[in-house]
Amino acid sequence: MKLSILEYPNKRLKEISKEINKFDEKLHKLLDAMYPIMMSSNGIGLAAIQVSHAKRVILLNIPDEDNEQPAENLIEMINPIITEQRGEITYQEGCLSVPNFYEDITRYENITINYLDREGNTKLLETDGLMSIAVQHEVDHLNGILFIDKLSYSRRKKFEKEYKKAQKEKKLTKK
Repeated sequence: MKLSILEYPNKRLKEISKEINKFDEKLHKLLDAMYPIMMSSNGIGLAAIQVSHAKRVILLNIPDEDNEQPAENLIEMINPIITEQRGEITYQEGCLSVPNFYEDITRYENITINYLDREGNTKLLETDGLMSIAVQHEVDHLNGILFIDKLSYSRRKKFEKEYKKAQKEKKLTKK
């Protein structure tokens, strides 16, 4: 399965992802294909919608204290639901679908998530810090929300202008 990451302003990124009901080989192939693209893009999280699959699927692999992302730290979440949220944390976020743009975003510091694994088993995760931020960022993708949608009106306008300029420069360097 050949996947590529959709980039803003692709309209598919605004699609609401559908719940998974079949935990079959097709789902496993999608999960297995998403992992290398996330890692080769230096990502810590990836939602299926970012690779053109409107399914409630996310992958997360948060770097450890040595800044490594071993495969055994991979978490696959199917149909994730955030059930509790507490506190507040601001973090400079980026996104594989909005390359080379980073902005401070405020999210919940502590969250609890219910989700299913690739076999359909129920899982529960209580987390904080970067994992909490990454889960919220990826769940937003499943709901058609990009982190830039959380910017103030003036900051969003500035982003649009900067992004258009960067895209224009990118096209010129390809010629």
